[in-house]
Amino acid sequence: MLDTDEWTAADTAAVLRVPTGSDDKYSRGVLGVRTGSDAYPGAAVLGVEAAWRTGLGMVRYLGPARPADLVLQRRPETVTVDGRVQAWLIGSGTDAGLRSRAETQALRGILGGAEPVVVDAGALDLAPEATAPLIVTPHAREHSRLRDILGLGDEPDAVTAARETAAALGGVVLRKGAVTVVAAPSGWVRAVRAETSWLATAGTGDVLAGALGALVAGGAARGPLTGDELAALAAAAAWLHSRAARLASEARCGGPVTAGDVADALAAAVGGVLSAG
Repeated sequence: MLDTDEWTAADTAAVLRVPTGSDDKYSRGVLGVRTGSDAYPGAAVLGVEAAWRTGLGMVRYLGPARPADLVLQRRPETVTVDGRVQAWLIGSGTDAGLRSRAETQALRGILGGAEPVVVDAGALDLAPEATAPLIVTPHAREHSRLRDILGLGDEPDAVTAARETAAALGGVVLRKGAVTVVAAPSGWVRAVRAETSWLATAGTGDVLAGALGALVAGGAARGPLTGDELAALAAAAAWLHSRAARLASEARCGGPVTAGDVADALAAAVGGVLSAG
C-alpha cells in the first residue's frame, strides 16, 4: 500500500468540463501533437485517437509523413498544418538516439514556449532543460534514467522518488505502473490504481499520453494552469485511462484488451464519471 491519498472518480469528475452552447473548437482546447516515427507510427495514431475520445476542440498533428497519413486514415478530422495550440504532446513513439538535429531543435522550441507540454518516451531526455509548464510520463525504467540526468540517483520508493523528481524538474511527474503516482513540485501527490492488469500491453502508454494532452489543452484554453492543477489533470487522465481499460475488458467478458480498445472506451469512461456526478 502506498503511503499517499488515492485519486477517485469524484476527483476526476471535479476537473472535467462539459462544453456549453457558447463553446467553439478553440475554447474547448487545441492540442499540438508531435509524436510517432517511421519505426513506430502507431504511437501517433493511438495518441491522437485517445485525445479525440477524451474530448477537446481540435488536434493538430505535426509529425512525420507516414504517421500523418495513418492518423488521417483513422481520424480525418485531425488538422495537419501548423497553427494555434493551447498545449503540446511530444515524444511518444520516438527514439532520442535516432532523433535528427532539426527535430531536436523543434522540440526544444516547444519546451521553451509558453504552452504546457506533456513529455513522453523519446523526448524525456530534453525535459530537464524545459521552461514551459511540464508533465513528464515515464514508466519505471524511464523514470530511473530521468533521475540519473537530474543527478538524483536510485529511487527510494515510488512516492518519494516521484516527489523528488518533480521538485528537481520543476514540473509534474506521472510515474506509470500498476499503481501510477502523480507528483507536483509543491509536494502534492496522488496514486491511481489500475483497475485491470490487462492494461499492461503495448501502446497503452501512448493512449494515456493522448488523454492527458486533451485534458491539459482543455484546461489551458480556460487560462494558465498551476503546477497542482496540471497534476490534478494528470491524475484524472490516469484514472480515465484505467477506467477505460476496465470498460473495454468488461465488454469482452473480462478478457484481454488492446491499446486501441482502451482508446475507444475513453469516451464511455468520461461519460460515465460525469453521469455519476
